[in-house]
Amino acid sequence: MKRILNVLLIVLTRMAFAMLWLFSLLPMWVHYIISDGIYLLLRHVIKYRLRVVRQNIVSAFPEKTEQEQREIESQFYHWFCDYLVETFKLLTISRKDMKRRMTFKGVEQINRLVAEGRSCGVMLGHYCNWEWISTLPLAVSGDAVCAELYHPIENKEVNNLFLFLRQRFGSVCIPMEETLRHIVKYQRDGKPMVIGYIADQKPNWRNIHLWVDFLNHDTPVFTGSERIIKRTGQAFFYGDVRRVKRGYYECEFKLIEEHPEGMPNYQLTERYMQELEATIRRDPGLWLWSHDRWSRTHKEFNIRFYEKDGKIFERVIETEYARMVAEAKARGEEL
Repeated sequence: MKRILNVLLIVLTRMAFAMLWLFSLLPMWVHYIISDGIYLLLRHVIKYRLRVVRQNIVSAFPEKTEQEQREIESQFYHWFCDYLVETFKLLTISRKDMKRRMTFKGVEQINRLVAEGRSCGVMLGHYCNWEWISTLPLAVSGDAVCAELYHPIENKEVNNLFLFLRQRFGSVCIPMEETLRHIVKYQRDGKPMVIGYIADQKPNWRNIHLWVDFLNHDTPVFTGSERIIKRTGQAFFYGDVRRVKRGYYECEFKLIEEHPEGMPNYQLTERYMQELEATIRRDPGLWLWSHDRWSRTHKEFNIRFYEKDGKIFERVIETEYARMVAEAKARGEEL
């Protein structure tokens, strides 16, 4: 029975992918009509993660009026629905149309370093359409291996779909846990790389080594990208993405540090977070506000964990911490 259900799931999944393929053939203006319909459904009917979105925006911009905060909220849902239809347009969009809709500035700096045999690390956020950044091979020197790190999706069929989308124009997807192995292999083969790091994820408790002031929050940040960039001697860039107009994006490569190897720990990550905040504040509706990025607090971290020799160890398990919080609350106290 389990085997039959698995086969049925695969068949249904592939049928859904076939429908997405046909959908992607539609003109962009039709996609945006559909996007407007999805917006009404997600925001006003389903209210997709509305509590998280609203809480994040209000706490990030306490200086704004309620009307301004709601406007950002509306812009977010409109953009997010556009992101969905634009992502699946990658299935069939032509190279010519893609080069017109996703443009890159500062490519000459990338090409110069690649010509010297240097690799480049580009840090970005979940801002604008990050899936379209995978079309970078259409813009940079053919001598470079353009790559992006990703977390494999458990469902094999869905994982293969996103690998196809992200690799269709020549980019290479590298599983996060195999990053160093792949980079070292390309270096040994004398192939310079341009690697995109989406570095604004919420880190696992045991991977928290740095807290920064970000969008009015004491924020734990992911420092693994910095360690990889420094360890492999990549020039460090920030990818400043903006939406020119609906369906058109531009990514500007800002060279932050050509030789970051000797820089103090976490300085690259701090600079990245400063650049990302400036990008978000410029046009806040285009960031992924639906993720609960600030659920891990510095206070809880200090109670539950400690650092020794650069590693994070747990002293209080999650269930015990929850019990401590409940008991303190019952006493009318804060933990």
